Amino acid sequence: METSSQNEKLTKYSLENQAIFTGFASYQDAENYAQANNGKIVETAFRDGNDNPEIVHDAGLIQNKNHFHVEAGSEYQFIHSADPRFREYADQLQVRQADLDKLSPEEKYITNGQIEVAEDPIIVLKNNEFESVTSRERSKYLKQANVYEIGVSIPV
Repeated sequence: METSSQNEKLTKYSLENQAIFTGFASYQDAENYAQANNGKIVETAFRDGNDNPEIVHDAGLIQNKNHFHVEAGSEYQFIHSADPRFREYADQLQVRQADLDKLSPEEKYITNGQIEVAEDPIIVLKNNEFESVTSRERSKYLKQANVYEIGVSIPV
C-alpha cells in the first residue's frame, strides 16, 4: 500500500496483475481518474479489519454511483460526509469539535488520531444515537465493519 496525492489522497494497492487506487472524494473523481489513466471502475471491500482490498460487487457502489459505504451490523450506521444524512448530525459533530479544541495538542493529535478525523469525517451511530466520529481509514478497523470503497483498477 502506498499513498499518492493529487486532488485527493489516493491509496495504491497491488493486487495480482493490477494496481488498485482507492480514496476518491466522489464517484465522479474515480471516473475521471479511470478515464485519464486507462483504468476501470471497481468496487473494493475491506473486511474483518483487513487493510488488503478484495474486488467485489456487494454494496452496489457502481450501480448507485457512490464512492463509500460501511456495513457493521444492524446496531451501527456509518455516515460519510457526502451522505445527505450527515447534515442531520452536523451539530453533534460541531459540539465534539468544540470539546476537542479544548484539548492540548498531544491529546488532540496523538491519543485521539484527530488529524485523520479532520481530513474525512465519518459519524458513527449506535442504535440511531450519535456515538463517535472517525475517519474513512480508521473505519476499516472498527466494529468488525465491512468497508466498501470505489476504486480504479489499472493493469500493470
